[in-house]
Amino acid sequence: MSKHIPLEDKLPDILGKAMRGLQLSPTEVAARAGVGVDAVESLCEGVFDENTTRAVAPVLALSPGALAASGRETWNPEPRKIASLQTFTTAFEDMTVNSYLAVDRAAGTAVAFDTGADSSGMIDFLSKEKLSLKLILITHSHPDHIADLARLQTFSGAQVFTSTAEPVEGAQQIEAGGTFSCGALKIESRLTWGHSRGGLTYVVTGLEQTIAVVGDAIFAGSMGGGRVSYQDALRTNRSEILSLSDDTVLCPGHGPLTTVGEEKAHNPFFAA
Repeated sequence: MSKHIPLEDKLPDILGKAMRGLQLSPTEVAARAGVGVDAVESLCEGVFDENTTRAVAPVLALSPGALAASGRETWNPEPRKIASLQTFTTAFEDMTVNSYLAVDRAAGTAVAFDTGADSSGMIDFLSKEKLSLKLILITHSHPDHIADLARLQTFSGAQVFTSTAEPVEGAQQIEAGGTFSCGALKIESRLTWGHSRGGLTYVVTGLEQTIAVVGDAIFAGSMGGGRVSYQDALRTNRSEILSLSDDTVLCPGHGPLTTVGEEKAHNPFFAA
């Protein structure tokens, strides 16, 4: 089995997203948690302390155990490989971003989810495997996820679809709940907004396992953060993603693959 891919977020990232979402300063968190503000600020700077972490977790509506595991850096999702799913990870400024191909080899067709910063790897794979790209489905319109859309669209001639709340040049707009078929693949779109205004999750059946391409709605052990609405990000992640079966493989926009069951157990934003 392959080695662990690093998580997108560490403890300071998780704390920062929760504090911004709840509009709480380190001073306010410290007062409510009954700890010193210096201790909270140290946590936010990456200096882990178990007792302080567990004290601030309830104030931020985070799971104490899962948050402490994030601080100790003791949890990663199990590495997994799905034969009919290809992951492409490309560099964008100071980070990396994922895009995906779901493949029906019997039909010789594929569906792309986002493009990442550079679609060269995706184009090379399609050419080598002699696959016809039929659809490009956009999770959300942040630049790192659609940076190479024009090139992939020109190469493939595929139809492009995006949320009605996030128009993209050259893409047709769809409402959440829209469905697609490509060979044996069946795809349902679900609205998972809050990180972006019209973020979509795509639930795909017809592969060896059901997958959900979630964009930046959820990461392994974290989430994209409520840039538009923190509470709606939490709500739609729970209702539209974590309501799927525990063995559903989640394909996030950054970091490693994970599953619904692993996130319900280990993600500080969602674990009991």
